[in-house]
Amino acid sequence: MPYRPFSVPVRPVLAVGLGSLLLAGCGSTGASTADPGARLRAQLPKAVKSTGVLRIGSNLNYAPVDFEDQNAAAVGLDPDLAAALGNYLGLKVQFDNMPFDQLIPAVQSGRIDLAMSAVIDTQQRQTGADDNGKQVNPGVDFVDYFETGSTLLVKAGNPQNISTLDNLCGRTIALQRGTVQAEIAARQQTACGRSNRPLKVDLFDTDVQALAEVDAGTAVADLNDYPVAAYTTDPSRQGTKFQVTGSLLQPSPYGITVAKTDPALRDVLSGALNQLIRNGTYDKLLTTWDMHSGAVPVAQINGGF
Repeated sequence: MPYRPFSVPVRPVLAVGLGSLLLAGCGSTGASTADPGARLRAQLPKAVKSTGVLRIGSNLNYAPVDFEDQNAAAVGLDPDLAAALGNYLGLKVQFDNMPFDQLIPAVQSGRIDLAMSAVIDTQQRQTGADDNGKQVNPGVDFVDYFETGSTLLVKAGNPQNISTLDNLCGRTIALQRGTVQAEIAARQQTACGRSNRPLKVDLFDTDVQALAEVDAGTAVADLNDYPVAAYTTDPSRQGTKFQVTGSLLQPSPYGITVAKTDPALRDVLSGALNQLIRNGTYDKLLTTWDMHSGAVPVAQINGGF
């Protein structure tokens, strides 16, 4: 996927939070201490303050969390929430569209300030460890903003009668590479190997490509996050090709992904998100994208397991 930076247009409703702050700032000379937004803006890292821009990495192929509209503009919960955070902090937001498996390395290298792309917060990602506990990268920090979990998505009618991970043994599945779902599948490959029914896992750059394999019958299932599975199977969006099957797997939070070397930005984002939760902006965005079932009451740092 080519590297394509662009700015996210701000929806009018998201300007309310910042406008209220500006009005409050005009009311008294003590607003700088009473206004949490002003305090948070003062705590932004110098590099972000100097540019006035948050550079955000995302893989825009995962509706309704992050995807592109017909004009190639970023839409979904993540772009809307990023715009609201930018408004609150007095910053512009710029989304860089890149492959999912490049997001964490891009954060760690400083190519982007943060990632918002349905990145699931796990302890392995926090520590940079592999499945054997060996540290293979510096890790990242997360500001958690949504509770999710993984689901099995199969062809409508479930012709292979799949309802559990064990039902995948001896078959082929299709997944997006670099995801938690790919990690789940890798562990299931080990389990299937013990029963001499190997599981083949085909990995793709996007979930759209993986779903195309299920649609074509070359894979029996895809694993993805439940908001995406619900969106994909919504009859009002002609979602009749696939169906969700089985139980929710590995409940985990989505996290805004920040470099370990940037705790100031992490803490500012956590504080700003908590303010959006309190002032109702967060609730409005979840309602817009019909994702209220995953709402969090507070922005937790590194709450994944």
